[in-house]
Amino acid sequence: MAMFDDNFLVPLMIFSVPIVAIVGGITAGIVKTISRHRMMELAARERIAAIERGVDPSKLPPPPDMGSEHRAEGYDMFNQSPLRRAQGLMIGGLVTLATGIGLGVFLNYVADERGVWAVGLIPGSVGIALLLSAMLVWPRGGSGTPPVPPMR
Repeated sequence: MAMFDDNFLVPLMIFSVPIVAIVGGITAGIVKTISRHRMMELAARERIAAIERGVDPSKLPPPPDMGSEHRAEGYDMFNQSPLRRAQGLMIGGLVTLATGIGLGVFLNYVADERGVWAVGLIPGSVGIALLLSAMLVWPRGGSGTPPVPPMR
């Protein structure tokens, strides 16, 4: 008797994917928050050291704005450039389309029943829709580069 048979491996894989995704998302959020606070702390220490050396505080650059819940790294998410929005949609579409194709191919070779591969059509269709929306949002004309946000 094998230690890992189909009755054990399939449920393990089904439940491990969302658990890993949730834990990974929470971990990424924690790491991002810690990194932001570390950057703020280092900027404050550098500023204090410059003031202790006799530098005029008005000549120092302003401390970094780490943003609020609606802004990240001083970047306003609700006022993003059309090129950046289109690139985000394109990346999401490519990843989702590849996931759908991979899922369909995987289920075609693994599942015993016919037509199970069609489950991959769902994420594949979402990926195609995201790619189409990226084409619609893509800015026409211009230099094609996003504008540089103003320094604060």
